Amino acid sequence: MKRIALLGIVAIIALIVSGCGPTAHIEKARNVNFGNYQTFAWAQKNEKGSRAGIAEQRIKDAVSAELARTQGWKEVKRNPDVILSYDVLVEKGTKVASEPMYSWGGFRTFYNPYARRFYRVYYPQRFVGYDNYNVPTREGTISITMVDAQSDKTILQGWATDELNDRRITSREVDRIVNAIFKKWREEKV
Repeated sequence: MKRIALLGIVAIIALIVSGCGPTAHIEKARNVNFGNYQTFAWAQKNEKGSRAGIAEQRIKDAVSAELARTQGWKEVKRNPDVILSYDVLVEKGTKVASEPMYSWGGFRTFYNPYARRFYRVYYPQRFVGYDNYNVPTREGTISITMVDAQSDKTILQGWATDELNDRRITSREVDRIVNAIFKKWREEKV
């Protein structure tokens, strides 16, 4: 009996945790065999004088680590099989929050003319619905694009959006978003 209760608690916790992560989306080109690819390189930015920030370097590190761990791909400087690029978008958004609403409870006084008395009647609070309202948030989206270096065609594009705690995307949020994209890619491969 204890084992069933423990299993139920673990299942509830797993459902709660699985619903809290970013939602990822994957678009793959048809008839692409990812087993044929073994190396990758990052596309060069055309912007002169721009320095890569910590979050941008963290994105490259997270994607490179995932590709090495899950696919066995290696990063090279010359003649890669796949060219990678990424985009980051941080924008304002809203989410709907709701609170339960209750009627006003209390006493009411009535007069009975036959008995010539006043009676106090208690009316309890009752649930009447929900009050829905919008809460402003910040959302961060990372998109990763893979291009075949030989044919110059996009073979995979993945993106995920997560709610941010600050104006800028942090390393922890980058890891969550990149992990969500690669998790979705692994699920679609099966």
